[in-house]
Amino acid sequence: MDKIKIFAPATIANVGPGYDIFGLALEHIGDTIEMSWRDDDQIQIDPLDGFPEIPVAASKNIAGIVAQEMLKKQNIKKGLNIRISKNVMPGSGLGSSGSSAAGAAFALNELLGKPFSSTELIQFAMLGEKATSGKAHADNVAASLLGGFTIIKGYKPLQIFNIPFPENLYIAVVHPQIEVKTSDSKKVLKKELGLDAVIQQGGNIAGLVAGLMGNDFKLIGASMNDLIAEPIRSFLIPGYHQAKKMVLENGAIGCSISGSGPSIFAFTDGKAKAKEIAKLLSDFYNQLEIDNKVYCSAINKKGCEVKL
Repeated sequence: MDKIKIFAPATIANVGPGYDIFGLALEHIGDTIEMSWRDDDQIQIDPLDGFPEIPVAASKNIAGIVAQEMLKKQNIKKGLNIRISKNVMPGSGLGSSGSSAAGAAFALNELLGKPFSSTELIQFAMLGEKATSGKAHADNVAASLLGGFTIIKGYKPLQIFNIPFPENLYIAVVHPQIEVKTSDSKKVLKKELGLDAVIQQGGNIAGLVAGLMGNDFKLIGASMNDLIAEPIRSFLIPGYHQAKKMVLENGAIGCSISGSGPSIFAFTDGKAKAKEIAKLLSDFYNQLEIDNKVYCSAINKKGCEVKL
């Protein structure tokens, strides 16, 4: 094919205790990417509407970096036109860079006739993540590409798989309109944990997996305790602890920081409760005089997909 239009969903990474391990894809929130072949060998990226700070040079743009590596791997000297429409702000904690990286990999693979496997596409997309955050992590890009709830078992070799989850599990998200850069957010984390904390964190990870696979909302909620990122990153998010306490008292299953923040997400039993929690979160940040956006979503099972 000569051109394609795809959707790459935004994501929530870490998902409570699963730091750099868990990821999930969201519905209707993410990047739309249009890609087509050129007659020369240049990669042309259109300026992004509303995001003048995002570079358009192929060597500096996340999508351009991914595309360059994929074409190089196939020994193809052709150019591309790339247009990205972003639905989530960079620095939101909702996998904005991961959506661009995953979407570029998915779209170009389609144009090339699908020569690369899902694992290979994740590896290409990780190069885009490395360019923006300094680390080639897979939790966002894997969830965006594969959809569903993903687990990163390891990187050497890269092992990623999906697990089942309750059909009625919904997510309320609030994005206070402040920016927390992933690279900065990673710098503040402790490099070591004590043995007791490691054991507790491992138990929470196992409990969350068991709760998701067993449709056990009570176990999911009891396992949404993070000892690595939340205790430190919460100080970067105004009102975080009050917001978390409020949603848990009003029927949310669990609550935590989305990715590096500042977005906060809450699991709920059903769409109606998700809408209720989202409104509470929005009202709370309005009272703090902090602009915000809220989203309600089920877990997106499809991941990246072609748009007609």
